[in-house]
Amino acid sequence: MDGMLRLHDGDIGELSGAARATALQALVEDLRSPDPVVRDERAYGTAVRWIPGLDAAERRWLGDRAAGLFGDPAVQARAFAPLVLARIADAGDWRQEWWDAFAGWYPGETDLRGYDSELGWVHAAAHGSDLLAALARRPEQDPAPLFELAVARLLAGTGHVFDAQEDDRIARALAQILCRPGLGVAGSVGWLDAVSAAFRTGEPGPVPPWASNTMRTLRMLYLLVDRGLLTPGGDGPPSPVTHREAVLDALAATLAIVTPYLPSPSGRAQV
Repeated sequence: MDGMLRLHDGDIGELSGAARATALQALVEDLRSPDPVVRDERAYGTAVRWIPGLDAAERRWLGDRAAGLFGDPAVQARAFAPLVLARIADAGDWRQEWWDAFAGWYPGETDLRGYDSELGWVHAAAHGSDLLAALARRPEQDPAPLFELAVARLLAGTGHVFDAQEDDRIARALAQILCRPGLGVAGSVGWLDAVSAAFRTGEPGPVPPWASNTMRTLRMLYLLVDRGLLTPGGDGPPSPVTHREAVLDALAATLAIVTPYLPSPSGRAQV
């Protein structure tokens, strides 16, 4: 399978018929590879190039196979599935079955390593957030499930403290959702209620990893809400959050629960 990708490193449009189908199958197989060069540099890089040129049936086929990887025993396969689905969503295709598979996997993934000396980038938490961000850019997407899934990932019990800027990536996804023009004030701040409730369960002693991860995510989100969100390519002016002041107040009030020296704003929007 690796040979197929080495032999054809051009555009998918250069292939047709059985050769095209075989190349797509090779792509899926290589997304499971424990070799980071095969999986990340070749297979995923090839997916990024090929997906815009696939027809609807091919994107559905690839999306179905990527969603199936959420049940794979190999963490690298599970962790790279959302990246492929994000590119398919950006290309204009999405199915409820893919969401169900993703939502069933993301909060419960226990292997949250960022980088492994043998596997290379694993980055399940960050890659899942990239799919949330891609879905947030779809006008027809209901934002509420996106908020709920991001919060479920943050609050899930874990012994792993994010060490590869996963908190920044989740914050970016949340900021992307918050930039949606039709989002109301209640939807913009209501998702923080579950975080506030979790923070209030804290007791004296070491900070649990989930709490540390969540605090740092919200701090980065505060910066993004205040400054605006750049596009993935970094070009153009930053996108503003739809209800900037209300979200800033809500974030500050939530962080004040676990930060005694941070004043809780008196002007938090009442919803």
